[in-house]
Formats: sequence, structure tokens, C-alpha cells
Amino acid sequence: MSNEAEHQLAPSAPNAPRPKRHPILIIVMGVAGTGKSTLARELERRLDMPYVEGDELHPKANIDKMSAGIPLTDADREPWLQLIRTTAEHMAAEQQADPSFSRRPGALVTCSALRRYYRDILRGTYKPASAKGGEGEGEGEDGRENSPRLPGHLDPPEPYRFPTYFVYIKGEKEVIMDRISKRQGHYMKPGMLDSQLATLESPEGEEGVVVVPLDTTTEEQADIAMRELSKLLPEPL
Repeated sequence: MSNEAEHQLAPSAPNAPRPKRHPILIIVMGVAGTGKSTLARELERRLDMPYVEGDELHPKANIDKMSAGIPLTDADREPWLQLIRTTAEHMAAEQQADPSFSRRPGALVTCSALRRYYRDILRGTYKPASAKGGEGEGEGEDGRENSPRLPGHLDPPEPYRFPTYFVYIKGEKEVIMDRISKRQGHYMKPGMLDSQLATLESPEGEEGVVVVPLDTTTEEQADIAMRELSKLLPEPL
């Protein structure tokens, strides 16, 4: 056997570094009460991927409105959606600059993502007027910075280099309402579900979207999400 053939047949070293995977953004989406956080935590466990609870990025003004049972408007949501995208981009940039980072690169985020253009903000393909000019500069009225800041040597990846995928939890209104009514201590009120359902533009048929049913177990939802996402990605999850 030639030296070249022996080299081709030789097993790779057990501690050889694995090829570096490209960062991706996975959004677990749906109206309130569909169990986005529960599914996201299961996907985090399976993927070993950094997880961000999207609701935690809401400014105080948004939380106050929702706590009072007042539905959010587009103007309320746009800065929040932009902050989610910016946060994920900065996470990815920092991961790529860190040679010791060993988890699945990118971010796993929960977000209602109700309208098509909301999802385009999350994809990084549309920037609302409220985010143009001065993004990342200064603080909002509630004292929160408008966006995270990156060290000067780090640049967030472009949308085509940081693709976004959506896992949409789809369910019937009656089931969702029952789930919301049983939650304790959450600022989302049951009466706001009608507003969210009226705002919802189904993502079914959009590029990079997989659908999981609400009326099944979290484990089965995660199985479906993993299987369908694997079909969309150019590399293994």
C-alpha cells in the first residue's frame, strides 16, 4: 500500500480540533402561552448553545404596559426586536474572537416574532426607522443602553454570515388560553392573547422556518425541531 493510501485510511487523531462551525441564530417563536421558554431550554440542552430569554430584553416601559394589560404597538416592539438581533450578533462576534469558546456558536432566543417584518428585523435584513442613526449610542429613557457595545476590534457578522432560523410553536387558541390562565406571576395577561393572535402573521412558508405542534410533549417538539432544522442547515447542528 502506498504512503498516500495509508494516509487516507489512517484514523484522525482523537484529540484533533473539530472544524469550526458557523454561528446561527435560532428563534423559538409563537404567541404568549405556547411554551417558548420550555422548548428553548430543551434545545439549549441538546445543542449546547447560548440561550437568551427575549422577554428579558424588553425595556421597562414595555413590561409596564403589558403588566397593565395594554397591548404593545409596532413602535413599542421595534427597538426590542432590534436589540435582540444586535445582542445575538455581538454574542456571535465575541464567540468567534474567543479561541476557548467550545459551545455550538450563535444564539438561541425566545421571541413572539408575530409579524413578517418583525422577523425580518430579527433576520437582520430590515432595520426600522427607530433604530437608524445613533444605534448603540447613549441610553433609553429607562436607563437601558439602546444596544450592547462591542470592543472596537470586533465586528458583528453580516446577515448572510449569521443566518436566522425560526421554530414556530403552533397551537389552537383555546389550548393557549387555558395555559396562560394557569400561569402564575407572569406579566402577560390572558386578555392580551386576542391582540397577539390578531397581530400574528403566520411564518409558515417563509424561508428558514420549521413548525412544531403545541399539543405534544416538549421532547417530541425538540425532536421535530432538530430534525427539520438539520434539513435546512448546510452543516450538522
